[in-house]
Amino acid sequence: MTKDSKRPPFIITGASVPETRHRYPNSDEGTGFHRSIGSAAGLLKIGVNLTRLTPGERSSWPHAEEKEEEFVYVLEGEVDAWIDGSIHPMRPGDFAAFPAGTGICHCFINNGAGDALLLVGGEASRRDNRIYYPLHPGRRNDLAWSEWWADVPKRRMGPHDGMPDALRARSPKRTVPTRSQSRRS
Repeated sequence: MTKDSKRPPFIITGASVPETRHRYPNSDEGTGFHRSIGSAAGLLKIGVNLTRLTPGERSSWPHAEEKEEEFVYVLEGEVDAWIDGSIHPMRPGDFAAFPAGTGICHCFINNGAGDALLLVGGEASRRDNRIYYPLHPGRRNDLAWSEWWADVPKRRMGPHDGMPDALRARSPKRTVPTRSQSRRS
């Protein structure tokens, strides 16, 4: 058997895809480094990303999606899954799924000493999707009226503010349980 020396365009190397960094409007907080590997390989209906969180970063602001399913699989490092205001530690091999329409608010926080690498995926952006940011209601002003999920299912919210410890330290007016205190509850 011979090997074809030229690979097809749908076989890629993750490291060859440029890292980008997202910032929300009116915020100087970077939310990790993302490589859109699914898009680079030609996927149109699902999004697959490698997300690298350095210590003190989070993947996004806590949010829930009405029509787009999402998942996160931890490849390297440790992260805290922020789910409806409560912290759930995750390690390599752990998987979290967020079915569309449930109103489960989530983000991932790196409060550790080293980088964390996540495989993040879900449906590609849908025009009819709406999103909800429970801790950032002002985000509604950055979105078209049709993009804000106003009638999200109500869920009980825990005490954690969704911020990495390092970010909170720069905003001393906020006080919430720390990572170790949250784990005890």
